[in-house]
Amino acid sequence: MSTTRAQYGAQAVAGLRGSLPNPFPRTIGPNAARYLQEVVDSGLTSDMVGRFEKAFAKELGVKHCIATPGCTPALAVLAAAFGFEPGDEIIVSPVTDYGTVQGLIRENYIPVFPDTEPGTVNMSARTIAPCITDRTRAILVVHKTGLICDMDPINELAARHGLIVCEDVCQAVFGKYQGRYAGTLALAAGFSFDSEKTLGSDVGGCVTTDDDGLAERLRFIGQSRGGEMIPHFGRAHTAPGYAHRMTQSTAAITLAQLEIIKPQVEKRDRMIRRLTRLLAEIPGIIPLPIPDYVEVYSCWMAGFSIEPAAFKCSGEEFAAQLAKAGVSGAGQGKYYLMPAALTFLQEKAEKKIYPFSQPPASRAYHYSADTCPQARDFLEHFIRWSTFCEKYEEEHCELAAQLVAEVAEENRA
Repeated sequence: MSTTRAQYGAQAVAGLRGSLPNPFPRTIGPNAARYLQEVVDSGLTSDMVGRFEKAFAKELGVKHCIATPGCTPALAVLAAAFGFEPGDEIIVSPVTDYGTVQGLIRENYIPVFPDTEPGTVNMSARTIAPCITDRTRAILVVHKTGLICDMDPINELAARHGLIVCEDVCQAVFGKYQGRYAGTLALAAGFSFDSEKTLGSDVGGCVTTDDDGLAERLRFIGQSRGGEMIPHFGRAHTAPGYAHRMTQSTAAITLAQLEIIKPQVEKRDRMIRRLTRLLAEIPGIIPLPIPDYVEVYSCWMAGFSIEPAAFKCSGEEFAAQLAKAGVSGAGQGKYYLMPAALTFLQEKAEKKIYPFSQPPASRAYHYSADTCPQARDFLEHFIRWSTFCEKYEEEHCELAAQLVAEVAEENRA
């Protein structure tokens, strides 16, 4: 079988050229080499992972941080720790990455995708409510691009129905919602420290929670492989589990990155707000709206929409011209629409392959772009670049807006 495999991190942007800053090479915290040397000098006996977990929990203001090798494993461990039944439904943001849903699918839960709010990438309590059934067990919100979902109404809706709420904070580290950090707004949260993310290490992730019982369950399922020690026997695996443990070397780099992240996030917030104001001045260009409740926008991905009637080109053509003009990484993100991107899930649902068989499923399911028309139409005209980073200065925001304006003028209807 011949396929073109997806690439990530520095490899994914190695060929990009443009006039704006690129996250790579990453800025590395000054203590990284010292922490790595500690791991080596200790003969691998240092508890660098524990040090990172304690430091991250303290900075976020939570009781527990469980470190993992990446964001996808973090969310997989969280899904496994739920202990729901096959065929149970999890409501999850429709505009996200496969890593958000991988764990849900592997646990044989059924993902249910509400639509997004018009003009944005996030779902809301209003769009979630019609999707709740007697099989719904949890809501997994995604703070896409770093824009935090309006969590208070979502939590209130979940409480009325007895549902768990969890956050995917992979693009919103240390973003703030009404004075509270993303990742502290629900029962638990998954984070990414992969090299291309805001708090970029070599790889890495974690799950955070204030719930003591859940934290122990996460470590048991996610790190101890569901194994417990039985006297006079040894390990007995009483639950199917994982060995999703962060390495000591990754912990060393991530700890160093943690020490420099907050000023970087504050700068990202300032620069994306500056860029948003500049883009809003261009006729036909609609910057991604920043809600008033987002106190700090930990922006990982800059973006805007084009008004279709204002231009004689498609969103895809506009993005290609913008990339050629110098905005490195400019493109569209149609693949972020999970009901359209998960073709294997479409097939399983159509053919009623377990868990879509009845039982355990309670009804027939269908996945396609048309099941989330607001998100589908939004992504048709949305242009983004994930090379937006803390290296941006005001002049870079002005240059980015200038390049957008030039491409816009060349394509006016």
